[in-house]
Amino acid sequence: MIPSPVSTTPGEGVFVLTAGTPLTPDSALTAGTPLTVGSPELAPVAAQFATDLRLDSALALLLPAGASSADAVSSAASGGIHITFGADGLDDVPAVAGVRADGAEVDERYGLEVSSTGIRVWSPTTEGVFRGLTTLRQLIAVHGANIPCQRIIDGPRFAWRGLSFDVVRTFHPPETVRRVIDMCSLYKLNVLHLHLTDDQGWRFEVPNRPELIKFGSLGAMADRPGGYYSPLELAELNRYAEERFVTLVPEIDFPGHTGAVSRAYPELTTELPGIPLPDGGHLEFHSLDPADPAVWTFVEDVVDAVVPQFPRSAYLHIGGDEAWGMSDEAHATFVRRAAELVRDKGKRVVGWQEIARADVDPADVTQYWLDVQDIDAISERPEVPEFLIEHLGKARHDVPKALERGGKLLVSATTYLYFDRPHAAESADPEQEETRARVGLRAYPPATIHDGIDWDPVANTPGVTSDDQLAGVEAAVWCETVTSRDDLEFLLLPRLPGAAEKAWSHTTTWPTYATHLAAQSPLWTHRGWTYFKSSEIDWL
Repeated sequence: MIPSPVSTTPGEGVFVLTAGTPLTPDSALTAGTPLTVGSPELAPVAAQFATDLRLDSALALLLPAGASSADAVSSAASGGIHITFGADGLDDVPAVAGVRADGAEVDERYGLEVSSTGIRVWSPTTEGVFRGLTTLRQLIAVHGANIPCQRIIDGPRFAWRGLSFDVVRTFHPPETVRRVIDMCSLYKLNVLHLHLTDDQGWRFEVPNRPELIKFGSLGAMADRPGGYYSPLELAELNRYAEERFVTLVPEIDFPGHTGAVSRAYPELTTELPGIPLPDGGHLEFHSLDPADPAVWTFVEDVVDAVVPQFPRSAYLHIGGDEAWGMSDEAHATFVRRAAELVRDKGKRVVGWQEIARADVDPADVTQYWLDVQDIDAISERPEVPEFLIEHLGKARHDVPKALERGGKLLVSATTYLYFDRPHAAESADPEQEETRARVGLRAYPPATIHDGIDWDPVANTPGVTSDDQLAGVEAAVWCETVTSRDDLEFLLLPRLPGAAEKAWSHTTTWPTYATHLAAQSPLWTHRGWTYFKSSEIDWL
């Protein structure tokens, strides 16, 4: 199981889901094991579990074909799977730390008990029951029809467990976003942070700013096609995510990273001194000037448009990173005013670690990404331009400033949680070596799967001594080198389960984790997900 539960007590024997055909990735069992729910509120969760199970393993045994959610509601029956509300045995689960992206307080603790006569899943909340059923999905995917008897008591370490997903440098259509939501849900990640704007493109509609779509949405990195999400598509993605207890958090990146704004409304941006590139080109910097009243009319239009398109999120991410060429004073002025505007619109603020330089409110979440290890490694390279070395030098002070202010950190350290790093280990499949050589940003040192496990969010975050100082843990996948959905998944898997392990679990050891990770691959194959077959793992 990934993430590892708080406690697992082995029992004797197995529960047999059905007396039918043995479960294989390509066959479905014909006989049904009853699935009963203790409350009508749990019927949609039961139906979702049945749907996911069919996709995981072709196991179509829990709800009859064509059954509605209401058909799942019946009395408990021996020999079946019973889900219900309850809290027995959960008092020993450590309290969760951090904040949730939906702003709610939800108990995600759950219990799962497998006996020779049946399976029971319980939690105080619907979401907790869903987490328990997610664990059961993994047990079925690994063990087939014969589930070892055991009792699991579990709950998360951190409330915010996420993935930041760059849909700008490569535009990913809604179907790909749904696949990523499915991956997050399988590993109990509850946030998908969508990086919607950047120099290369703009990905959502602002009704009274049509040029953002007409011109800003056309681009992507290199010669890749652009695109954007219509309000209907975003509504459908929000619904899809909510059904799987994942919150979509939007990011509008400003005052820097505004090249797409410049193409749509050039009068709003300031072109700052850029730098020459080794290939003879020129890197341009654009920013929004906080002294220009028209800029704030634009920013308010954007915020008014994005907030209702992400109704489940309590937060709006305001970017704030890498505003190269801006003065420190102008950057801080912009960040403070943008944060005030977001709060005035009823949303909470999250931003990359550079927002700490603006002395924002202690309630604002600071997303820590520039790990000191990478700052040192990058700064020592002779080809790194002076402006970047200066920026990295300032970054050393961001986390201390945020902590001194009493703010919480969202941990996204580049060393452990940036999935656009090249894979360091060779692939067990020689045919993947070409992709490994091509995919991953070479600005970062390559990373192994082990690297993503051999760390701790508290112990490896400078100045942090307690879980209570953290909002949570969030990985990030940037798409400079991603040209297709297969490239994306090649970077996400098998790294994503490791991020989930660090965000949910309290203790992890590499040998145990590596064994658990190997057992996940048949499920990925059945789902049709591409994954990097790292030679570190003895894949099944």
